Amino acid sequence: MAEKIKRVGLIGNSEKASAGEAVRRAARLIAAAGRQVYSNAATNQFARMKAVVCADTATLTRQVDLLIVFGGDGTMLRVAHEIAGSRTPILGVNLGGLGFLTAVPSANLPEALKCIWSGKFKFEARALIHATGRCSGGRVDRTALNDIVIGRGVASRLIELDVSVDGDPLTRYRCDGLIISSPTGSTAYSLAAGGAVVFPTADVFALTPICPHTLSNRSLILPLNAAISVTAISPRPATILSADGEVIQELAAGDRIMIHRSQRTVRLMHLAGSSFCETLRCKLHWRGANL
Repeated sequence: MAEKIKRVGLIGNSEKASAGEAVRRAARLIAAAGRQVYSNAATNQFARMKAVVCADTATLTRQVDLLIVFGGDGTMLRVAHEIAGSRTPILGVNLGGLGFLTAVPSANLPEALKCIWSGKFKFEARALIHATGRCSGGRVDRTALNDIVIGRGVASRLIELDVSVDGDPLTRYRCDGLIISSPTGSTAYSLAAGGAVVFPTADVFALTPICPHTLSNRSLILPLNAAISVTAISPRPATILSADGEVIQELAAGDRIMIHRSQRTVRLMHLAGSSFCETLRCKLHWRGANL
């Protein structure tokens, strides 16, 4: 498959101080390997490199065989939204902090590209989740890679949420919010709120309440083909709907959101020898007595 990677697209986060030099170095290495370098207009402007320039990320994705994204998990989430459903794989180069979605540290880029040219990689399809509904008279239709969150706004009081699964009532949460995460999103906000770590290839949702008022409310694992309904009970201005950290809509009492698996996916590239277990050991510093 390596011989099919002839055109490589580069996208960088201009807010990262090291992004410009990292993108330029990648462009030089890719060109030296006989591949053609592409970028979107925004990246080409701040990185100042020689590349075939496409107007936007969606156009760029259609033109290339591989998309390399420089930044942190936030940058990867933004790109995933813009290219959802595309077959073009993404390789994340970490310029940020923890970086669960970025597979390669910036310092290891030369070695990573050598692995790609020699075919030492694999692709992994990641499920997206989809939220729909009518809120405050407007329609909600949003896809997320990590999570859909329904939480309290600026008011420092609990909110109430009625939740059902496949039409069967589950419970009424009294909490600061509820995280509905994809397998990929289990290591994001859900993990910080006490949710389970889920392998990103597992076909499950995780429902994780944020500071629930009942000790028996724990993170719940559901099949990824389940249909989850969340109805806001609290009056305005208490309840906010967000997707992958971006606020979408304020919910009024009675507004209902349906969350289900999206028909679209994103494809991530991983280098040979890497694994989710290794990611947990490195990113979360998991160490046992014999490791």
